Amino acid sequence: MPVADTTQKPSKILIADDDPLNCELLEAYLEGEHYQVETADNGQTTLDRVAAGQPDLILLDIMMPKLSGYEVCKRLKADPKTKDIPILMVTALAEMGDIEKAVNAGANDFLTKPVNKLELTVRVRSLLNNRHMKTELDRLLAYLNEVDGQHE
Repeated sequence: MPVADTTQKPSKILIADDDPLNCELLEAYLEGEHYQVETADNGQTTLDRVAAGQPDLILLDIMMPKLSGYEVCKRLKADPKTKDIPILMVTALAEMGDIEKAVNAGANDFLTKPVNKLELTVRVRSLLNNRHMKTELDRLLAYLNEVDGQHE
């Protein structure tokens, strides 16, 4: 039987926004939580950071240089290695068409700027909880498949 991991590592959050003030604000809002925060200032850097070390959650701005948040989201969701990383779009765009486009790109949730601290922290906590539960479920299913394979 697998042993439960009692030493919980901090959740890794990648904040992707080309405006350093927005990154600082989001980091400040998440301060005091048990998170390891990284930032990226454009779409390509976001993809590079994800490839270098998968975050547990991405806070992704839509309007960024090099690659838009929509494009980054589409690429991450199309890749089997990164498709399960939850993406919370954080943007000044608030039209229904923008929200629909974000959802169609694969975003898990959507927040408009200016961001409310409570709303951000609750959504981050919820998305991370879902992510960790899915990871644990996948781990347990892999273990059961392995045990089942040994008994055949």
